[in-house]
Amino acid sequence: MVEDDDAAGDAPSEHATPDAAPEDATVDGPVVLECERCPALCESRSRIVNGVGPVDADVCFVGEGPGANEDEQGEPFVGRSGSVLDDALLAAGLEREAVRITNCVRCRPPENRDPTTDELENCRSHLARELAIVDPEVVVTLGKVPSQHLLERDVAITNEAGDVHDARVGDDQYRVLLSVHPAATLYDRSQEETFEETIAEAAALAGVERENGSGGQSRLGEF
Repeated sequence: MVEDDDAAGDAPSEHATPDAAPEDATVDGPVVLECERCPALCESRSRIVNGVGPVDADVCFVGEGPGANEDEQGEPFVGRSGSVLDDALLAAGLEREAVRITNCVRCRPPENRDPTTDELENCRSHLARELAIVDPEVVVTLGKVPSQHLLERDVAITNEAGDVHDARVGDDQYRVLLSVHPAATLYDRSQEETFEETIAEAAALAGVERENGSGGQSRLGEF
């Protein structure tokens, strides 16, 4: 589901960050500055929407692609879906500013259609580079499309939400937690609990616990 609704650490990454930039795109670390791999997306986008958040985040959320709001503001999950995600993060003891949020494709598909298989594959190396740099403890896929893209198989997301799998992206393997898309809670209230529990599970997998009486976060073992 395309989103559409009305500080670096000292520890070195265990994953191998790609050394060479792609020849058909201009990148700066996890940021894609220029890319013309997908002609249809180049025409429909107003900008490339890169991931946001710390490049040493313990949790990285991966959506499908930017919608109208995201294309306009240049940041993933800023519409109603973003508000749902933000609320679930706070309830789990996380803050938006402490997690990485990105998408499988960085350019808005025309008429907010799903990205094609070719478009997903064209952008996969950008995602692989970003994940290798961030090196998160857990990757959370928001919705069916990113779940299927990372696992490279069919996913019944309603039934599999909350499941954890190992998935290879680029040269590295990650722990991937499947989640329904936050927009699912807007048209199916029965998904609210599932979504909130999955975000809480992501926090637990990353070693984050809610501080009693506060909306802040603490990392286990740091104190």
